[in-house]
Amino acid sequence: MKAFMDSEFLLSTETAQELFHTYAEKTPILDYHCHINPQEIAEDRQFENITQVWLGGDHYKWRQMRSNGVDEYYITGGASDREKFQKWAETLDKAIGNPLFHWSHLELQRYFGYHGVLGADTAEEVWNLCNEKLKQPEMSVRNLIRQSGVTLICTTDDPADDLKWHKVIAADDSFDVKVLPAWRPDKAMNLEKPEYLDYLATLGEAAEMKIASFADLKEALCKRMAFFDSMGCRASDHALEYVMYVPASEEEIEAIFSKRLAGETITREDELKFKTAFMLAVGAEYARLGWAMQLHYGCKRDNNTGMYNKLGPDTGYDCINNYAPSSQTADFLNALNETGKLPKTIIYSLNPNDDEAIGTILGCFQNSDAVGKIQQGSAWWFNDNKTGMMKQMTSLANLGLLGNFIGMLTDSRSFLSYPRHEYFRRILCELLGSWVENGEYPKNMNKLGAIVKGISYNNAVNYFEFPLETK
Repeated sequence: MKAFMDSEFLLSTETAQELFHTYAEKTPILDYHCHINPQEIAEDRQFENITQVWLGGDHYKWRQMRSNGVDEYYITGGASDREKFQKWAETLDKAIGNPLFHWSHLELQRYFGYHGVLGADTAEEVWNLCNEKLKQPEMSVRNLIRQSGVTLICTTDDPADDLKWHKVIAADDSFDVKVLPAWRPDKAMNLEKPEYLDYLATLGEAAEMKIASFADLKEALCKRMAFFDSMGCRASDHALEYVMYVPASEEEIEAIFSKRLAGETITREDELKFKTAFMLAVGAEYARLGWAMQLHYGCKRDNNTGMYNKLGPDTGYDCINNYAPSSQTADFLNALNETGKLPKTIIYSLNPNDDEAIGTILGCFQNSDAVGKIQQGSAWWFNDNKTGMMKQMTSLANLGLLGNFIGMLTDSRSFLSYPRHEYFRRILCELLGSWVENGEYPKNMNKLGAIVKGISYNNAVNYFEFPLETK
């Protein structure tokens, strides 16, 4: 029997072990999509206890605690941090097979030197150990990033953001990790939201202009994109129900926008036409700027209305949306391609049933503009586990070129989440190793090592054209 999460964790063959320890283990981390707060990096925050850094905004953990019957008082309520940590530890006792069990223990091993098992009976020991360690200077936010081997981070930022904290970080020569903004214009697109008109006023103020038409909106967005580009932005990101393609004339879109400005009712068809026009407009600008366009879709959000009203979004009440028509995704990309304005695009679906459809869409639009111009994003959110990663990479290998895959992203709000990259790399090496050991690919370690380092780091450096050297 293998030891619990030892140095060969998830690596069952000699080839997998050699690939991981020789090529993947020490390769740096490029975190091209996450939700961490740049202010905490700028201010080099020091956390007081493990609950703050582990449970403060992690709705992955909140969902599991609710599944264990934990009262909301101990999750997002007024319980003490020690009480909340205890409830998480008790939940881990039952989390066999869940990636959170592995992630939690990788984080305990890598940052705190704890190689035991966290559970109800060890919670006090782990609480004291972690909190004592967190007092040390090397556990500040910046030092956590440094010791994780991170070279670059892309945060998630609204078009109206002044990027104040990015400016502070960029001006600080003592921190050599690049922290760049990434463009997330969901609020500018979601005209069906009750707060939309208020947001337009905010965006107009940031762009120093009044937004009274769809043409104005596009101009304001272009102004803000120019600002983001000057700050090093290389990627956009969109949260969509699905990639819609319901084309309409400019006159129709202006009429729909005017209705919304006047406070009139917008139909579902109006909404889809507007969002299609919006995405076509920003997509063309991304192509001009050389940015990558990330499309995250397939999520049905905020399903528990009572808890949404109480806690707001991103609190653990989302699920997979079963409706994500691949034909509309292809039509949308084709519309941009027809005008020569298709940017580099990364497609993520929350529904694992979409893997093969995405894999076939990719091949329709690849060309010499970039290696792997159209990408399938890594297994996302509910698929961010051993099974999901294996499935996504196997599907990509079957239908495309796995060797050009840009690999893992953290997609987290926690500064202790970087071992997720280790988890991914172990699974990658296990998958490749199994194919080699089964005689499906020759054991040429130079070629295999280049594939592993490419997927782990180098492909993303080249794809986004980040100001970094490959390793």
